[in-house]
Amino acid sequence: MKTKEKKKAHYGLLVLLFLLLGLGIQVGLGYQRLSRGEARSARLLEQLSLSARTAAENETQRRGGLWQEAAPRLTRLPELRQAARAGEDLSLLMLVNAEHPLPEDYAPELVQVADKDGRTYDLDARCAQAFWDMMDDCAAAGGEPYICSGFRLRRDQEELFQDKIKRLVKEGTDPALAPEEAAKTVAVPGTSEHESGLAADLIDESYPYLDELQEQTPTQIWLMHNSWRYGFILRHL
Repeated sequence: MKTKEKKKAHYGLLVLLFLLLGLGIQVGLGYQRLSRGEARSARLLEQLSLSARTAAENETQRRGGLWQEAAPRLTRLPELRQAARAGEDLSLLMLVNAEHPLPEDYAPELVQVADKDGRTYDLDARCAQAFWDMMDDCAAAGGEPYICSGFRLRRDQEELFQDKIKRLVKEGTDPALAPEEAAKTVAVPGTSEHESGLAADLIDESYPYLDELQEQTPTQIWLMHNSWRYGFILRHL
């Protein structure tokens, strides 16, 4: 009995040794795989880093080449623009706003024009014909252009501005703040484009309201696409 028990104990010990040996082999193999994986990851990161550096260097070189090509052209740009403007009439080019007021004695040469309903307005003589050509073409294209304001004398602009101040005060605005608030929607006298004679307010006759829906009318859609052809820009206050 004792001999059999010793043999069983011996066999058990051998099995345990084999199990431990197998476990050690598996751990060793796992460690090797992990080491190889870490090495591959390190190589991959190095390759990606090298690729990113190479791409950045190539982009820098590309931009440098573009700049070298553009630099001479940009240097000559003022000269080219001046040459293009030679002989042009620049008298109609002016900037009128709060930072660039009209001179006190500014007095454009005006002509009186009438629309199809007999309403008359004054415009600068240099732009009047182009303006009415634009109005006629807009109408021919299906629009209903309606001019509701043309040239204004400074005193007329002053009346509009003061009227806006009075209405704001009546609505509860502090009188000391009313002029600044009024200037957000009505130009301060001397800074209105209407005083130049080169501006006019246009609306669609079928929609006489000055709000955001105005731009969806046939007249405004046509003007947005075509006013530049007649020398005008479309402005919205």
